[in-house]
Amino acid sequence: MTDLTRIKNLLDSLYDKYDCEEFICDDPISIPHRYTERNDREIAGFLAATIAWGNRKIIVRNGRRMAELMDDSPYDFVVNHSESDLARLSGFVHRTFNDLDFIWFVRLLRNVYVEYGGIGQIFENEYNTHKDIRIALSNFRKIFFSVEHPDRLSRHLSSIDKGATCKRLNMYIRWMVRRDDRGVDFGIWNIPSSALYLPLDLHSGNMSRALGLLTRKQNDWRAVEEVTNRLREFDANDPVKYDFALFGAGIDGFLKQ
Repeated sequence: MTDLTRIKNLLDSLYDKYDCEEFICDDPISIPHRYTERNDREIAGFLAATIAWGNRKIIVRNGRRMAELMDDSPYDFVVNHSESDLARLSGFVHRTFNDLDFIWFVRLLRNVYVEYGGIGQIFENEYNTHKDIRIALSNFRKIFFSVEHPDRLSRHLSSIDKGATCKRLNMYIRWMVRRDDRGVDFGIWNIPSSALYLPLDLHSGNMSRALGLLTRKQNDWRAVEEVTNRLREFDANDPVKYDFALFGAGIDGFLKQ
């Protein structure tokens, strides 16, 4: 058995262990799982992914709070809110994402849905035009910030054009695009799973290096491309399913063994 086969077997076993419904409740993906309508899932998922850094329990708690502040009707709130409605968002904070950021994100999302048909519509159009998620990531960010907004908002949406890993955006896109029979990711966008890139962060980066899947020392977009291309050797149609495996390896203390 080759080393590559051993690594694939490990990743496949961890994928089987963690890509399951039990994974949902403690993960930010639980927030869009509150809803059944596509637009609600898109908006709730986007906001949950936006604040997805730090302690997972706190992320889930604050993601749930965001949904509740929008009357548990994200799409209706985004499209039909009044300025007085936005006042109820005052006081929200998750690390550096505060109530002003939340209010402005809602305003910018209204422009996305009223003028462009929604987040998913933008990504589907961009991918169908260019056949490249990298271009879709770049153009979505440009569209999102195409109306006047405070400069501080840009820190909350990573830029692939500046070489960022775009971890939270790639995680969000995984939620919306991947299709399987396990009930975790939604598969509601018409984009192939083969086009996705790994949501690379500190933990998945360290695990990828430990397994010999990543040689680049810096976590940036070049590292994302390198490790995703290696994962495509294991499953060209669905390389990002191994996001579960790399996460699971960290939880299982693989690096400590």
